[in-house]
Amino acid sequence: MRSTDWLQLALYIGALALITKPLGIYLTHVLDARGTTWLDPVMKPLERLTYRLMGVVPEKEQDWKGYTFAMLLFSLAGCLFTYAILRLQHLLPLNPQGLGPLSPHLAFNTAVSFTTNTNWQSYGGESTMSYFSQMVALTLHNFASAATGIAIAAALVRGIARQSATTLGNFWVDLVRTTYYLLLPICVVFAIALVSQGMIQNFSPYTKARLVEPYKVPVEKKNDKGETVLGADGKPVMEEQTIDEQVIAQGPMASQIAVKMLGTNGGGFANANAAQPFENPTPLSNFLQMLSIFAIGSALTYYLGRMTGNQGHGWSVWAAMMAIFLAGALVCWWAEASGNPIHHGLGVAAADGNMEGKEIRFGIFNSALFATITTAASCGAVNSMHDSFTALGGLVPLFNIELGEIVIGGVGAGLYGMLVFVVLAVFIAGLMVGRTPEYLGKKIQSYEVKMAMLSLLVLSLSILGFSAWASASEWGLAGLNNVGPHGLGEILYAFSSATGNNGSAFAGLTANTPWYNTTLGLAMLIGRFLMIIPIMAIAGSLVVKKASPPGAGTFPVSGVTFTALLVGTVLLIGALNFFPVLALGPIIEHFLNAQGTLY
Repeated sequence: MRSTDWLQLALYIGALALITKPLGIYLTHVLDARGTTWLDPVMKPLERLTYRLMGVVPEKEQDWKGYTFAMLLFSLAGCLFTYAILRLQHLLPLNPQGLGPLSPHLAFNTAVSFTTNTNWQSYGGESTMSYFSQMVALTLHNFASAATGIAIAAALVRGIARQSATTLGNFWVDLVRTTYYLLLPICVVFAIALVSQGMIQNFSPYTKARLVEPYKVPVEKKNDKGETVLGADGKPVMEEQTIDEQVIAQGPMASQIAVKMLGTNGGGFANANAAQPFENPTPLSNFLQMLSIFAIGSALTYYLGRMTGNQGHGWSVWAAMMAIFLAGALVCWWAEASGNPIHHGLGVAAADGNMEGKEIRFGIFNSALFATITTAASCGAVNSMHDSFTALGGLVPLFNIELGEIVIGGVGAGLYGMLVFVVLAVFIAGLMVGRTPEYLGKKIQSYEVKMAMLSLLVLSLSILGFSAWASASEWGLAGLNNVGPHGLGEILYAFSSATGNNGSAFAGLTANTPWYNTTLGLAMLIGRFLMIIPIMAIAGSLVVKKASPPGAGTFPVSGVTFTALLVGTVLLIGALNFFPVLALGPIIEHFLNAQGTLY
């Protein structure tokens, strides 16, 4: 744990804090349908034209049911649109490699994945997706799903801030304004910055390079029809194939990476994601990508304080998020820097740490920090393989996801997820002092608490239910590359990532099968929409209430005490829900590693 790494951590936190307020102020103008921005001369005519084409009356707001229905309808249409493109990919343009259509189960999984802002990838990006699919089917969703999350967060904040009202805004207006005034302009600037670092942006066919030293690999033998030849034992017959050239992917990469990071989508253009040199060429591009993952989610906490008229509350929520994030980052960094005790016994110096699965150009600190950031947000981009982390190092990203990814979280999703814990925190505070719980002057009653608990229980049921099913089923165990507690960790991580709409993976699980693609797709739908619906119900309940002025017994929702209570609520609920299965997975694996057992 070098001093330069501590300096970079401080630089990262400082840069994030510096951009939070100005970006938060800008968000208040974007999310106000009557707000003005410096982009109005360019974007306002386009905004009006879009409303006319959509048949939307921007002045007409929706109640929580109408807002939610519009969001669900938009998401369904986008999912079907993407599914159709992926199934018809071989018939569409911009496919210089002649890539074929995706199978029905993989197309379903991918369409759901990008619709829900999960961007789980059961495929290798550069070997499966045409340029058209990458740009139209996937990048389009990177904008739309991110804008949807921000819109839901804005609707919930309006529900908290408004009094004696019935409406929460207009979903279509929030969607359009977030895309035109926030995501598009920032992504253009960010993409240009990434290109300046060496990231590619072209439509060229893939490049083939002749290898200096050809090598041989075992592959399955095929017959004239392209079918796998089976031996007498029913297993594929293997033969050696000489590899004498390398295919180097090309394509419109920078445009997709910019929005995948800013929108916390995470789906990589290439299979190796942010570990691929074209996707993440330099230490500066690595730093900018990490900063962009947290940027909008961090700014939304300032937006919360500004809209509710209590800026201290917004900063307290931000402080709670950062406290949990820093704790996770330090534990992950320490675990990876400490290395594997079994490797130490084989002569590897403890000071070398655990470099397995990591890029040498990024090293241990940047790998651990990136892993913590990408799972604290619902991003899922990776610059190292989480499956190769130590047991405790891998526990941190897994636990981040299982907390609901509210530590900054996805754009919009992190804020509305954290506000669920805020409702529970003030409810617990009210019980402790024997008063009716209040949040910013509005009474928190049984309905809000039930909806908050429902949104959290849905996530737990999906993660634990699907993981248990896969662990006890032939189809689930068939995809494992490891046994014992690490194998359980791979399954648990997959369904945690899908339900949490993260998209990262332990990478030791073969998930491109009909069963895994289908169950993971269902987990993504549950984690996105069955969480949003009760949250919108909370917004609808709060918006009609009238706020009372604070009294002597009112529990303040800003300051150190509230921040500590909020952090405690998050950790307590997370620990209660997932500690038993974590004890059977990465925790017991840590102790077994110390005794010389590997999986």
